[in-house]
Amino acid sequence: MIGPPKLTRFEKARIVGARALQISMGAPILVEASETLSSSIDVALKELEAGILPITIRRTLPDGTYQDIPLKWLLEEE
Repeated sequence: MIGPPKLTRFEKARIVGARALQISMGAPILVEASETLSSSIDVALKELEAGILPITIRRTLPDGTYQDIPLKWLLEEE
């Protein structure tokens, strides 16, 4: 794997933002709902921390090629 061995803050922001939008548009929630999760962003963060999102990160390399890295690989390193 080329690049940082964990999720960057930019990748995290992109994932949480995209998932929060999905939740606000009616997508099913993948974690146990509770009173502390008041917004779709809170739910998206909880899903990311739980590592249950089936997402692949695509990192573009300087030569124009790219790497597809499963999200769970980047979360294991933290």
